[in-house]
Parts: sequence; structure tokens; C-alpha cells
Amino acid sequence: MKRLKKQGNKIHFVSLGCARNLVDTEVMLGIVLKAGYEVTDQVEEADFHVVNTCGFLAASRQESTDAIASLFEGKKKGAKIIAAGCMVQKHKEELKAEFPDMHYFLGSGDMEKILDAVQSSESGEAVSSARSYLEWGEIPRQLSTPKNYAYLKIAEGCAKQCAFCIIPKIKGPLRSKPVEQVLKEFKALRSQGVREVILIAQDLGDWGKERREKPKLEHLIKEILQVEGDYWLRFLYLYPDEITEELIDLMVSDSRICPYLDMPIQHINDTMLQAMRRKTTRAQIISTIETLRKKLPNVVIRTSLMVGFPGETEEQFEELVQFVQDYPLDNVGIFKYSREEESPSASMPGHLSEEIKQARYERLAKVQMETMRKQSEKYIGKTLSVIVEGYHPDSPYLMRGRFYGQCPEIDGQVIITDGRAVTAFGELYDVEITGVADCDLIGTALAKKKSLRLMAHV
Repeated sequence: MKRLKKQGNKIHFVSLGCARNLVDTEVMLGIVLKAGYEVTDQVEEADFHVVNTCGFLAASRQESTDAIASLFEGKKKGAKIIAAGCMVQKHKEELKAEFPDMHYFLGSGDMEKILDAVQSSESGEAVSSARSYLEWGEIPRQLSTPKNYAYLKIAEGCAKQCAFCIIPKIKGPLRSKPVEQVLKEFKALRSQGVREVILIAQDLGDWGKERREKPKLEHLIKEILQVEGDYWLRFLYLYPDEITEELIDLMVSDSRICPYLDMPIQHINDTMLQAMRRKTTRAQIISTIETLRKKLPNVVIRTSLMVGFPGETEEQFEELVQFVQDYPLDNVGIFKYSREEESPSASMPGHLSEEIKQARYERLAKVQMETMRKQSEKYIGKTLSVIVEGYHPDSPYLMRGRFYGQCPEIDGQVIITDGRAVTAFGELYDVEITGVADCDLIGTALAKKKSLRLMAHV
């Protein structure tokens, strides 16, 4: 491979899609920084642009192509653009046709070859059969999140076969990190001052299941909790059937675990759940919610729901609407069914029009917004433990933070109107909640707290 002889050293990164993609982007960041390159957030300054794409849905792919097109339009003369990630893995030829001047393509399992891409004097690609990436050993990683939190990817790929999803085809089969590697990365994050570690995977509950010994997620969590210190541990993406009594008891037993779960259920009607190839029934989902709320009264539950799956009747949709009202969840992501040609559902009968899907989306979103507002109002007058993360982007007179029930990027925040008690960002403070604004809580900072362990008790 020919190397570039004369080229600047500033690189601009764009990371799209999920938090797992962000971790991969941070690995590429670490590699180029270690090699002496400089990272810039100014498009016009960069000599190289790296876009870590998402290929999950048609809308995700459109966002990726829009981002690349924007960079081609805004980059300085001579700057190179590199496309990496999921969309490259599955739709490389489409990207080549649309962007013939692309400098390099990196597959979703080939992040460690970022230097080859940057330093090559010729256009090229590295798209191997490794469809997902898990960092190992001494591969550097440069965190791009605020200093107080970071993601820890414990597995890649997926063992599920949901009818609407092409993640197994994009990311490949389940691959889990060994306990020793997870602990090594966890300790490394803690040594960098990270106070909130968010465990992520396509499905946390499947961690380790591809191995002969089949260690359970609960075992991994127990090992992590052996690491002494004052921190938050948060779980993202646990299917209802994997939220066991043992896991709930673990959450009850250690206040470093955020009483927060992202539990994708997609639907509540049994016929729909079966058609989607989900492993749970309506009764099991409701039982899990009731058990969580009984044992963890302060638990915050996030989920994702889908409207417009092939064959969904008006009665089945209304059952979903009624469920949201009868079993109010704190945060809900609502999605319209997207027909992905390689998914099993693409060939199912009963596909609905976009008009019907949009109407159902709007109706469910309206009901959920009202439910969420009522859920948020229960905090008014209470004092929450809030990590204050900085000034609000809309005003230098406001501050922003999160309590345990708000995950970065996907949930609301606490807007602090009186921050006179705040002496440092990234620290925990008592905040009295005085109001609600859409998805956000509003409050007044009272005093700094000594320990993160107290945060779980409202």
C-alpha cells in the first residue's frame, strides 16, 4: 500500500447510530491520536473526514449518506473522506456508486485499520468478513463523551432472530468479551475518572451464551461490583425474559447499580409478539414490570414500541395504546415499522400503508407524551441526586444534569434554574424538583453530595 507523502494531520470524526458505534469511533480516535494525528471538530480545517455509518434502517442509511454528502460539500480542497461501519458492510457498492470520490471504505469489523485508510495515497478498502468489532488488549481508545460517563461494550452481534431486524446480518453472530477483558476495560475507565459506566450490547442478557460454560450476565455484574469505588453502573438493552429475579435482587443489593432498565418490548399483543418472533408474551412482560416495581419502587423503565408491523389490526394497535395507559412506562421510543428487504417480515402478508403507520405513530406518541408528563410530575417537590454536567446550551444562566433515571443521549435531563450551590461540574448534588418541561425536569441545586451511592434513593 502506497503511503501519503504530503498531507495534513487533522482528522474530523462523525459517529452515527448507536452507542456501540460510538465506542468503535472512540477506538479509531485513540489509534489516530496515538499515531500523532490531531482531531478537529471544524469541517473546513480537516484533512481527513471519517464517518462511522449506521445501516440498521432505511432512515439510518439516509442519515449516513446525507452526512457524507454534507462533508463532500463542506470539506476543503484535497481533504479525504473515509466511510466506515455498518452501512459500508452491507451497502458498500451503493456508497461507491453514489460517492465515486470516496477515499477509503472500512467495514464494521475493521476499525483497527483506520491508519491504513488515512495513510494510503490511493483509494481503497478494508471490508473483511468480520462484521462487528470488539476491542482487545492494548488497543487505544479515546473517550469522546463528557468525562463523567462512558460506554463499555461487552458483546457484539446478536443471537436473536426478530422478524423485523437485520442486525444479525449486519453485525453477525453473538460474540462476548471474557470477564477478564470486561474488568480490565472497566478499571481503565474508572482510572480515567469515569463515574458512570454504561454497559452496552445488542442484548446484554445474551452475554456469554455462545460459550460452552455459558456464564450468566449476573456473574459478570457481580465481578464488576467487586471493584471498589464510588460509581454508577447502568444497563442498556435487556429483553424482558432476561430480567431475572437474580438480576433484580442484584440491583436491589447495591446502590451503585442505577435502578434503570432499557427493556425493548416492541408490542404487547400476543399475536403481534409471535409474528415478530419475540420470546415473551403479554403476561410475561406485565409480570416483569410488576416485579420490578414491587422490588425496586423507584425503578425507571425505558422501552421501545413498534407500530404498523405487517398484519397489525386496529384492535391490536388499540391494545398497545391501552397498555401504555394501564402500565405507564417512564420513557418510550416509538418507531414505525420499516420494511428491510433482508428481514423475515419483508415477505410477510399484510403490509400497511405509510399513512396508517404515521397515524398510529402520532396517536401512540400523543398518549405516551401525556403518560410521560404524569410520570415526571411525581418528582415535583422531591429532592433527587443529580450529576451536574455543565451549562445549558440555551442559556449561560441555566445548568443541566441527570438523575439516575436519565440515560445520556436518549432521555431527558434536569434543567437547573438556580445553580448557586454548584461549585464543580461532573459532581453529584441534591436538586429539588420544582417543575416539568416536556421530557425534562426543572429544579434548584441545594448542596453537593459526598457519595454517588446515595443517588438511588428518591
